[in-house]
Amino acid sequence: MRLTAYWNTRGLRGGAFEELINLTNSLYRQRKLAVIQKVPTPITPVAVDNANHAITRAFFDEKSTVDYIGAVQGIPVCFEAKETGREYLPLQNVHSHQVSFMEEFTDQGGVCFILVNFRKRGEIFFLPFAEMKSKWELARDGGRKSIPRADFKTEYIIKNAKGFPVHYLEALSKYLSAVPG
Repeated sequence: MRLTAYWNTRGLRGGAFEELINLTNSLYRQRKLAVIQKVPTPITPVAVDNANHAITRAFFDEKSTVDYIGAVQGIPVCFEAKETGREYLPLQNVHSHQVSFMEEFTDQGGVCFILVNFRKRGEIFFLPFAEMKSKWELARDGGRKSIPRADFKTEYIIKNAKGFPVHYLEALSKYLSAVPG
């Protein structure tokens, strides 16, 4: 299936945020805390700048699953990285194929979440999949189409700490210790 999104469209926002996550994941791996990898989005180049060895236009071959996948101290995890310049997270940014994948991953014993960067505030939050999914389903069924910043739990705010630019393992640990079972 070929999608018609191109590199110069809205599809590749959040690059700086993802670079901070990538750096964090690299440091986690070096310190043997976690092994998390960015999931590449399958593309087909349409136009190439041969002089600069760069793809200038491409389309997505298929829908991707999630942004990141791996293991944290033996726990399988996957997550999405979302960024917004607004005071809310638009739920249209979370696609049905991503929700389906995260449901299947959770059913297999994995832990799923979203990292949400509120750019203007300089705040990053850990959003557990179950919380996002319930709000996503309400939106799908005609309810509010976004999650206001005020609905994010302050105990899941992510700081630049201990040398990790986006130290999400602390929020993940808080979440796991609060989950029954």
